Amino acid sequence: MTFELLPAIDLRTGRVVRLRRGDFGEETVFGDDPAAVAAQFVAAGAAWIHVVDLDGARAGVPRQAEVVARIVAQVGGRARCQVAGGLRTVEAVATALAAGAARVVIGTTALRDPALVGELVRRHGAARIVVALDVRDDLALGEAWRPGAAGRPVNEALGALADVGVERFAVTAIERDGLLAGPDLELLGRLVALGRGAIIASGGIGSLADLRAVHLLGCAGAIIGRALYESRLDLAEAVRTVAD
Repeated sequence: MTFELLPAIDLRTGRVVRLRRGDFGEETVFGDDPAAVAAQFVAAGAAWIHVVDLDGARAGVPRQAEVVARIVAQVGGRARCQVAGGLRTVEAVATALAAGAARVVIGTTALRDPALVGELVRRHGAARIVVALDVRDDLALGEAWRPGAAGRPVNEALGALADVGVERFAVTAIERDGLLAGPDLELLGRLVALGRGAIIASGGIGSLADLRAVHLLGCAGAIIGRALYESRLDLAEAVRTVAD
């Protein structure tokens, strides 16, 4: 399996932002033209772009479909987009895929209704459905930004979703997200070792050494965000490192 490098574009009110620990109160704005950012990522060699509608995630329905569509149009056939945020119904997922998303990411709904995710896998194929597992204190949380959000042991959640056909999981260590302090290698290694699906690492990745570490663990890919926007990590160099 080819290791996938996914630079992230997180959207809020049409702008490119990054949060710390998934906290909407700790937002940093990095740009007003998401499509231009996507073009820069593609020019640096990105084959995938991870696009998150943060407003949609918070509202429970997509809020930035037009912006996402512009990003998809901008990258054209040069890169594929993995789209997340507010995709909680069969209709919302179908609309995102029809609009050009190569894959969609299901988060909160996956924990609440694994059977629905199984239906999405049957309709669209496992290659187009990714489940997001946002983890704090070893619990996979729905609406992880909300204080007191309910959770389920992450191993148990992953197993239940693998049982309905999910083959790819984006795993975020919430307490490391946006801090550039390194990924949670223990968590990622444990989930890789389960052998129940491909694991995409997210949260804390800030260097080439971090990318090598998650690759060596057996992760199928990595989502990188703040490190790119703060110039801690050069995307073109990261692409070359992954290719090597």
